[in-house]
Amino acid sequence: MTESTTLPARSAVPIAETWDLEAIFATPADWEQACKDLESQLPGLSAYKGRLSAGPQTLLEFITLYEQAGILAGKIGTYASNAYAADSLDQAAAGRAGQARSLMSRLGAAAAFYEPELMEIGFATLRQWRQSEPRLAYLAQYLDRLERRQAHIRSSEVEETLAMASDPFGGAYNTFNVLTAADMTFEPAVGSDGVGLEVGQSSIGSLVTHADREVRRSAWSNYADGYLRFKNTFASVLTTAFKQDVFSARVRRYQTALHASLEPNEIPVEVFHNFIGVFKKHLPTWHRYWALRRRALGYDTFLVSDIKAPLTDAKPVVPFEQAVEWITQGMQPLGDEYVSALRKGCLEERWVDRALNKGKREGAFSSGSYGTRPYIMMSYANDLFSLSTLAHELGHSMHSYYSRRDQPFIYSRYGLFVAEVASNFNQAMVRSYLFQRQPERDFQVALIEEAMSNFHRYFFIMPTLARFELEAHTRIEKGAPLNADILIGLLADLFKEGYGEEVVFDRERIGITWAQFLHMYLNFYVYQYGTGISGAQALANGVLAGKPQAAANYLAFLKAGGSMYPLDALKMAGVDLASPEPVEAAFGMLADLVDRLDKLV
Repeated sequence: MTESTTLPARSAVPIAETWDLEAIFATPADWEQACKDLESQLPGLSAYKGRLSAGPQTLLEFITLYEQAGILAGKIGTYASNAYAADSLDQAAAGRAGQARSLMSRLGAAAAFYEPELMEIGFATLRQWRQSEPRLAYLAQYLDRLERRQAHIRSSEVEETLAMASDPFGGAYNTFNVLTAADMTFEPAVGSDGVGLEVGQSSIGSLVTHADREVRRSAWSNYADGYLRFKNTFASVLTTAFKQDVFSARVRRYQTALHASLEPNEIPVEVFHNFIGVFKKHLPTWHRYWALRRRALGYDTFLVSDIKAPLTDAKPVVPFEQAVEWITQGMQPLGDEYVSALRKGCLEERWVDRALNKGKREGAFSSGSYGTRPYIMMSYANDLFSLSTLAHELGHSMHSYYSRRDQPFIYSRYGLFVAEVASNFNQAMVRSYLFQRQPERDFQVALIEEAMSNFHRYFFIMPTLARFELEAHTRIEKGAPLNADILIGLLADLFKEGYGEEVVFDRERIGITWAQFLHMYLNFYVYQYGTGISGAQALANGVLAGKPQAAANYLAFLKAGGSMYPLDALKMAGVDLASPEPVEAAFGMLADLVDRLDKLV
C-alpha cells in the first residue's frame, strides 16, 4: 500500500481558511487579561447576595453587573473553546479551554443566589418593580419563564453547588472531545488501486462519498473500528453523561431527563413521542431508498458505506467561493441585508474555519457569543455536501447575528428547538435555488443525493439515536445496567429496523455509532434535528411560494432570539411544531425525492 495523502498540521493551513479569533482577543495575553478582569468582578457580584430585596434600584445594579460579566465570559469561552476545537493537539489551547470552563463555573456559583432570591421577593412585587423602573421592563419574558420553572429552582446553596459542579460535570463531554480529536488514530482507507488515504475527523466526510467503493468501505470500516477499540472507554464516558442528566433532572425535581430537557422551554413531551411515532411509521420509505440505490449502483449487495456513493461520474466540484455565491443567491428572498451580512462574514470577516488539518474536532458547528462575530467550524471538501453543511451552519450563524443584534443580552440566546429550524431553512432554500438553476441531469442527481444525505442524517440517524437515548436514559432511571456491549446491541437493534433486509448488517460497526456523535452529550438534543428540518421545510415553502409576509415573519423569528417560547416563535413564523403534521409533510417530501431519483437513475 502506498500512503498518498496526509492531513496537514494546523500551522500549515492558509490563514484565509481559518476563523478570525483575533477579532475577539488580539493575543493570548489579551485573553489572559480578560480572565483576570472577569475574576475581579466575581466578588462584586457575590456582594449582592441577600440584598436584592432592597428594591428595584438594587436589582437593576446587580443585573447590569451580571450582564457585563456574562458578556465578557462569553468572549472568553468562545476564544478558548474555538481555538481548541480547531486544533486539539495544541496544548496551550487545551489549557485555555479548561481555564475558561473553570471560570464559567465560578461565575455561575457567584450568581447562584440570583433566581432563588427573585422567587423569595415574589413575582407580584417584581412586576410592580418593572412598572416603577422602566429599565427593568424588558424582564417580562424572563420573569414569566422563571415563574413557570419555580418548582425546579432550588435554594441558593443548592444552586451554588450545582453551578460549581458544572465544570467537573463537563468531564464526560471534554473526554469525548480529547479522545476523538487528539488521541484516536485510524487505519488508512485503501483504494482499489492500493493507494492509502488518511482517515481522520477532517477527512472522513469526503472519504465516505468517494467514487471508489473500496475507499468508502475501508474508510467506513476503519473509522468504526477506531471507535470499537475504545468501546469500553466510550461506554463509560457516555454512561456517566447520561447519569449526570438523570441526576440533574432529579435534583431539579423533573419526572425524567426527557422532561428536564423539554419542560423549561414549554415543549410538551408529546412533541418528542409524536416525532418518533411518525419516523417509525415511515421507515418503509427508507427501505425503498436503499433498494433504489443498490439497483442504481448495480450492486448485488448494499453496504452502509454505499449510502453516500455517488450515482454519477460527474460529481460537482464546488469551491468555497462558489458555495458562498450560490448560498447568497438562494437566500436572496430574505433581502439584501441578510445576504450582505452573510457574504461579508464568509469572504471578508473570516467567520468560517474550513481548513482540513490534524487535530480538528469532528463534525461542524456554529458558535460565538454576545459581542463577537458568529463563527463556523467545518472541514470544507469542495463538494455539494460541504456546500450544504456551510449553508446549514450559516443558518445558525445568521440566527445568532440577528438575535444578538436585536435582543438584549438576556434574550440573545435561543433554544436548540428553534436553532435547528434556522439551519435547515437555509439548506432548503439553497437546495431549491440549485434545483431551478442547475438543470443538468448529473447535477440534479447530485443535488438529490445531497438532499437525501441530509435527510439521512436528520431523518434517519438522529431519530434512531433519539430512540437509543430514550432507552438508555430510561434504563438508568430504572437502575438497569449499561455497558459497551449493551449499548452496541441496543443501537444495532434499532438500526436493524431502519435498514431492514436491504442493507448488509455489520452489527458491531453499526452498533458503535453512538460513540461517534458529540450530540449524545447534550441531553435529548438529537430529535430536534428532525423537528427542525420539518419546520424549516414548511417555512421555506411559504417563502418560496411568495406567501405574503412569509419572509418578514421568518426574519422576525430570527430577531426574536430567546424573547419568546420556542413554539410561540415558530407559530409567529408560520409553523406549528406541536402538531405532527409538519413532520408528516417532511416525510412526504422525502418520498417525493426518492421518486424523482428513481426516474433520473
